[in-house]
Amino acid sequence: MGSFGKWIGGGLGWAFGGPVGALIGYAVGSMIDGAQFSGMTSSINTNRTTEGDFKMSLLVLMACIMKADGHVDKAELAVVKKFLVTNFGEQGALDALQILKNLLDQNINESEVAMQISQNLNYSSKLELLHLLFNIAYADGEVVASEMATIQRIANIFRIDRLDFESVKAPYMKLVDCDWAYKSLEIEPTASNDDIKKAYRNMAKKYHPDKVNDLGEDVKKSATEKFRSVNEAYENLKKQRGIA
Repeated sequence: MGSFGKWIGGGLGWAFGGPVGALIGYAVGSMIDGAQFSGMTSSINTNRTTEGDFKMSLLVLMACIMKADGHVDKAELAVVKKFLVTNFGEQGALDALQILKNLLDQNINESEVAMQISQNLNYSSKLELLHLLFNIAYADGEVVASEMATIQRIANIFRIDRLDFESVKAPYMKLVDCDWAYKSLEIEPTASNDDIKKAYRNMAKKYHPDKVNDLGEDVKKSATEKFRSVNEAYENLKKQRGIA
């Protein structure tokens, strides 16, 4: 468990309590000599969001996505392990996967955990969580209907704006949606070249990795991917339209 500290960062705040805390408590407790990690007390709970809060929220929501189609196989776990290593490095990935396996054995009230997370994360952090959930769902090259429905329900509880949801989803729809670049920039295909330039500047600000700077370098690194997708969408439209 030496690398578990990488996943709790500077400690846990609000994720130490409520439905997320109960799930994580059981999952982590079973890894430490069978001891329960629950016993979350209000004196520990805080409204301050830590790096650990964000990462534990991610693991719980990952479990929701993986359970969406009713089964989890070894191939899916292998894909998720690759995702964890890619986004958060080798250190901690194996422990995170073990926590995730324990979470998959539990009954998770998707609405309750999403509500707790929504109440404690700011909007930029919720957008980044949504982006990571799409990453997980698409890790095998396809977002199936059950996964999409689960992500949509979570986004609704998060009160994610419709255009923001479509923007986060768009890069994963490249093969089936010819308008994905427009949706990434939250504009219509009828937008003028000037509108495209303005939209790009606005989206670059919205998804700049510094927006999640307080959640640690790992999260900031993963946020850079969404930032790149905004740039890719813009470059795609510039090429289509011959914009200088």
